[in-house]
Amino acid sequence: MKTMIPEKLRFGILGAGMIANIHAQAIRTLPGAQLAGVADAYPAAAEAFAGRYGIAAYPDYGAMLADDAVDVICICTPSGLHAQQALQAIRHRRHVVLEKPMALTTEDADRIAEEARCAGVLVTVISQLRFSEDVRTLKRLVEQNAFGRLIFCNLFMKYWRDPAYYAASSWKGTFALDGGGALMNQGIHGIDLLLHIAGSAAVLKGCKRTLSHKIEVEDTAAALLEFENGALGVIEASTCTAPGFERRIEIHGDRGCAVLVEDRLAELTLDGEVLRDESRRSDGQRCINTASDPGKLDCSLHARQLQNMMNAIRGSEPLAVGCADGRRAVELILNICRE
Repeated sequence: MKTMIPEKLRFGILGAGMIANIHAQAIRTLPGAQLAGVADAYPAAAEAFAGRYGIAAYPDYGAMLADDAVDVICICTPSGLHAQQALQAIRHRRHVVLEKPMALTTEDADRIAEEARCAGVLVTVISQLRFSEDVRTLKRLVEQNAFGRLIFCNLFMKYWRDPAYYAASSWKGTFALDGGGALMNQGIHGIDLLLHIAGSAAVLKGCKRTLSHKIEVEDTAAALLEFENGALGVIEASTCTAPGFERRIEIHGDRGCAVLVEDRLAELTLDGEVLRDESRRSDGQRCINTASDPGKLDCSLHARQLQNMMNAIRGSEPLAVGCADGRRAVELILNICRE
């Protein structure tokens, strides 16, 4: 690995699907970044992607890793490939931006963290919603004990994916490459946010089912949690609930409450004073809504996380989302599924 950090960090993207486009768009908004190239298991997909963005198409992942012009690898492939591909990049002394989930087991998550530490490279796990200003506000209020003693910390993810969503993919809904459904795939961002805001939690009871789709993994799950701060909580997750509803996180304490809808603070009451109530607002706040269409995602929060990664590589700020964060969400999901 080069010891000198270039003026512009050069990103290679592994994978040429929907989420790879979000990464490409985010990289192109950052002055200190350069989109260098793409690789995909299907060369035709890489060529099409490269043509869209005016970049190189590598014949395979090995060729991209062998190119010293690439400083950072964005891994945007099926979940079951993340751990192996991250380790390959780390062994080539490349920094890694790893889409969720970082791995399908805690053992693989630990292996990624340890090898990255030994290689002296950084790994960030995509948790872009943490970079929302409203999420930051809610986390800060919890840390300041603004809600008093926390009573309930709840997460509701009632999504809709029609049969065509799974039929169009060779890997979604499979154990080997998806690793899970309503929790590990669609639900992991919400679980990461819940743990980020409310703190670590133990699973008291978990239940998963496949109720509506012809897939190997769960399309519906529920869990009862107990947080380290003493609060109780529930998680509801599904891809069967038509027409699909926005993600909600509810924080309730003995001094107030808050409701986070997707990445916006929709309701906030403290010490009897209503500080925010979305039902009374008409200011057209931005809403990232992938409840029924996973393609409805913009790149702005990904760009914030990539900027943090670049700053961390340059030593100007700490890495906001590292391996330990990615591991914590995976561990909770696995604990729910084994109950």
